[in-house]
Amino acid sequence: MHPGIHARNHPEKAAHVMGRSGEVVTYAELDSRAWRLSRLMRSRGLNPGEHVSIFMENHPRYPEVYWAAIRAGLYVTTVNQHLTAEEAAYIVDDSGSRLVVTSAALATEAEAMLDGIPSCPHRLMADGAVDGFESYEEAIGEHSDAPLEDAIRGGTMLYSSGTTGRPKGIKRPLSGKTIDEPEGLDGLLSGLFKFSESSVYLCPAPLYHSAPLGFSMATQAIGGTVVIMEKFDAAEALRCIEAYRCTHSQWVPTMFSRLLRLPEEERSCYDVSSLEVAVHAAAPCPPTVKEQMIGWWGPVLYEYYAGTEVNGFTFIDSGDWLAHRGSVGRSILGKIHICAEDGTELPAGEAGTIYFELPRMPFEYHNDSEKTRSAQHPDHPNWSTLGDVGRVDDEGYLYLTDRKTYMIISGGVNIYPAEIENVLVDHPKVLDVAVFGIPDEEFGEEVKAVVQLVAGTAATPALEQELLEYCRAHLAHYKCPRSIDFEPELPRLPTGKLYKRLLRDRYWGEHETRIV
Repeated sequence: MHPGIHARNHPEKAAHVMGRSGEVVTYAELDSRAWRLSRLMRSRGLNPGEHVSIFMENHPRYPEVYWAAIRAGLYVTTVNQHLTAEEAAYIVDDSGSRLVVTSAALATEAEAMLDGIPSCPHRLMADGAVDGFESYEEAIGEHSDAPLEDAIRGGTMLYSSGTTGRPKGIKRPLSGKTIDEPEGLDGLLSGLFKFSESSVYLCPAPLYHSAPLGFSMATQAIGGTVVIMEKFDAAEALRCIEAYRCTHSQWVPTMFSRLLRLPEEERSCYDVSSLEVAVHAAAPCPPTVKEQMIGWWGPVLYEYYAGTEVNGFTFIDSGDWLAHRGSVGRSILGKIHICAEDGTELPAGEAGTIYFELPRMPFEYHNDSEKTRSAQHPDHPNWSTLGDVGRVDDEGYLYLTDRKTYMIISGGVNIYPAEIENVLVDHPKVLDVAVFGIPDEEFGEEVKAVVQLVAGTAATPALEQELLEYCRAHLAHYKCPRSIDFEPELPRLPTGKLYKRLLRDRYWGEHETRIV
């Protein structure tokens, strides 16, 4: 429900611990500081339904800012710490935030975005302040930690990653519940993923991202302890699991790949036997990677497919996945419909746009009614899509084939990059890979692969040929890349999200459209 209950029952219990530094914030401390900030928000005229932004790294103050806003009935927008000042300012301004909280570690970016947030009059900075910002610690210190008399539950308005165009806020209506009433994700975690007050949840990803934020805050709502990694590092993640006896964790497939690339002697020296549940999502996981993780950690892997929009939700455990290799599970929220471009529903086995059916449209894109409408089925406004392509089998298991945006059409044939990426990433010299279409005068598009090699591996014409032959040994030739380029590092966020557009745009040059 919220940390106040646990502050009363277990005041000295750790609400969260910073993984590397070991700094502990107890439930009593979290509760007191969050109420002080809630009162500051109200004193500055922020009323239920208004917006605040958090622009911080994984920081000990992050959860208290979240809980303060939620208790004050406000929308919380978390801003990616890796954005430029201009990009960050756009989100703060577009969200209508009247308060932004940041930290001294991001002082340079925070100062640079001041001109872009003229409608945000209240600005706080933790760990010291620069011109244009108040000291966070001093500001909340002026307020009582007594609970608000009218603590109505707020919510989040998180922004899409912005792989194409400007990011958009994903806004769901507030529930109108009091802060003491349970929230949906709390039940989801305790039911599907077996969270409880005794759970220790490892958060290896940035809190500005939807899933790490949601899982971490729901863990605190239930009364467990969150171990927040300051930054993801594969060996450090294993150390945290052992040191804090973590029972639960949430990952993206890229993190699994990094873990598996560690030398065997380094992997085996950590005790991960405390893990009961390792959840993963956000991107399709190469089947061989998942098989290796299950072989290493045991049948503790749980996968789901959903988006920040929460317009649907599929789920699969390790046993079901081994019986339905490559699936992201069956729906537990929203009936699945697979549809052709014209909206016609397709039979089992055929790939098309994935729609979920709910009683009503559960979200809207902030300030973008056209994008909201484009997410709806042309004939069924309560069917909505994230734009992904997939198929269902006769048993109702969903298989993702790709993001619709990056489907390649070559000579009239649809090619799905994820299939090619899953093959290339299995090569022992490949650390990361992105596949997309580039212009071709004859076929419209041809398949291009961009590869990041394992450290110490030289990028040579001979290796390119080796990788091309590897693809041809595992894929139909029309799916194989025509050429492979090498990059020192692919542009991924710490969440594992690949900014494929940044790579793809280099090859499209002055083309005005990506449809050829």
